[in-house]
Amino acid sequence: MYAFEYQRPTSRDAAKSAAAGADTRYLAGGQSLIQAMRLRLSQSERLVDLGAIADLKAIKADGNGVTIGAMATHASVASNADVKRIAPAIAELAGGIGDPMVRNMGTIGGSIANADPAACYPAGVLAFNATIHTDRRTIAADDFFTGLWETALQPGELITAIAFPAAQKAAYVKYKQQASRFALIGVCVAQTAGGVRVGVTGAKGHAFRATEIENALAKSFTPEAAKAVKMPTTDINADLHGSAEYRAAMIGVIASRAVAAALAR
Repeated sequence: MYAFEYQRPTSRDAAKSAAAGADTRYLAGGQSLIQAMRLRLSQSERLVDLGAIADLKAIKADGNGVTIGAMATHASVASNADVKRIAPAIAELAGGIGDPMVRNMGTIGGSIANADPAACYPAGVLAFNATIHTDRRTIAADDFFTGLWETALQPGELITAIAFPAAQKAAYVKYKQQASRFALIGVCVAQTAGGVRVGVTGAKGHAFRATEIENALAKSFTPEAAKAVKMPTTDINADLHGSAEYRAAMIGVIASRAVAAALAR
């Protein structure tokens, strides 16, 4: 690990000040960033730890849905009564991330800012058409994930919360890579007032919407309709865990399981 300066502010304003004028990274749960730094795959002159900023951990319900603070841990999202009531699919998604240590340290804001191509939250963000709030603006889900490990965030921009609207029916199902527990394929399906949205993770360089399955489910919200869709292999990942053809076929299979789970609620 390369040497770096460490700061732990107790307010958003102090965090923004600490991040100014240097090669700085915000540190959330540290479950990905610290490991990358240990392997010298990432380096920064300064880390600004957000763990002492209490208001970034808040989870609040309103008439439209639930807003989750960026520093809410996966465990707190999974156990929160409002999340389980308004967006149970997101609670279940959070409860299936990693192991207990990861769930008690990792945060939702850190996860989506890191934009791991196989992380679970991005599929949920896309399917629910969530809104990402930062210290500068709001970003629509469809505009947030831009490439491999890349997002729409600007240098020094701080995620403060993610707002999930209520869905009529929703579920997240992932086919896990057994060693890492990341998604070999993960699919979140949400039937909302605005229509059906399907977020997919693990299949490409970043999470994306499976519009082909969305169109099929808009006509018939059934597992059979999702499974019948033949997804194209364009830009689909291929590695020792599965070919592009295998992953493309699994998108429809996992989507059908997600629809079945959503209908069973």
